[in-house]
Amino acid sequence: MTTGIAQKRSTTPAAVRDDSLTRGLGWASAALGASQLVRPGAFARGLGVADAPRHRLVIAIVGAREMVAAAGLLGRPHPAWLWARVGGDAMDLTLLGRALKNHDGRGLRRTVLATAATVGITLTDLYAAITRTRKGKPMELRSSTTVAGRPDEVYGFWSRLDQLPMFMAHLEDVRVTGERRSHWRAAAPFSRDVEWDAETTDDVPGQRIAWRSLDGADIPNSGQVRFVPAPGGRGTEVHVTLTYDLPGGAAGKAVAKYFGEEPSQHLDDDLRRFKQVFETGEVIRSDGAPRGKRARAEFPQHPARPLSHEERKEVLT
Repeated sequence: MTTGIAQKRSTTPAAVRDDSLTRGLGWASAALGASQLVRPGAFARGLGVADAPRHRLVIAIVGAREMVAAAGLLGRPHPAWLWARVGGDAMDLTLLGRALKNHDGRGLRRTVLATAATVGITLTDLYAAITRTRKGKPMELRSSTTVAGRPDEVYGFWSRLDQLPMFMAHLEDVRVTGERRSHWRAAAPFSRDVEWDAETTDDVPGQRIAWRSLDGADIPNSGQVRFVPAPGGRGTEVHVTLTYDLPGGAAGKAVAKYFGEEPSQHLDDDLRRFKQVFETGEVIRSDGAPRGKRARAEFPQHPARPLSHEERKEVLT
C-alpha cells in the first residue's frame, strides 16, 4: 500500500529528479539570475554592451527568467523546465545576435565570447532536455532496396553481423558474444556513443532475420530484415523495419533532424551503401564522400583520387 501511494505521488521522472546535470543547471540558473538582477549594469558591461537603461531592463528580465527556471529545476524538477531553459537560450542568442549586428566596436571581443559561451550552454541544455524527456511512442522506420543476388547470398552477407559497420554509417562495432547474442556500439547525436546487447529472435536462412535489444540498452530497439525474390528473378528485395525509442520522443526527433540526424534518411543511406558493398565489394567513393561512411569528417572536399596507404588499411580493418 505504501509503495503504491509513493508511486502515485512521484510523477517526476527519476532521470530528472535525481540527476546531477539537472541540479547543476538549476544552480547555474540561480547564480546567473542573481548576478543579472543585483548588478544588471555590470553584467551589461561584461557582455561588451553599453550600460544603458534599456540594456539593464532587458538583463533584469532575463535574470528573473533564470530565477524562475532555477526554482523549477531545484524545487520541482521536470523536463519542462529544461525545455524552458532551451527556449530562454534561443532568446539570449537572438539578443546577442542583435547586439553583434548593431555593435559600435567597443567591447566587441567580450560580446563574441559571450555569444560563443551561450552557444555552448544551449547545446548542453538541449542535450539535457532531450535525454531526460520521458519517452513517447516508439518510432518505426521502413525502407527497402533491390540487390543483384540470390536471397540466400544476400541473407548470408547480412547475417555476418561484424560486416554491418561497413555500410551502416552510425554503427561503430558489432561483436558476437554468444549463441544468438551480440553487443552493438553506435554513434548518436551530440557526439555520444550508445551501446546495447541484442538477441536474435528469428532467423530463417534465405528469408529473414529479426532481433531486439536486451534490458539496459541505451536506446531500446528491435528490427527485422526480409529477403524476398525480386520479380522475374532480378535479384533480391531487402525490406528493413526498425523500431526504437528515440530519447526525447517527438521533440528529440525534431532536434536531431535540425542537426542533420534524420533517422529515416540514415536508413535509406545505409541500404544504398549495402547495395554498393554487396554488388561491388566497397562503398562507392566520390568528391563528396571519399571515405564512404566517414564522409562527414571529409570537409573541405577534394578531387577524387586513389586511396592512400593509410586509407586503404582503414577500409580493410
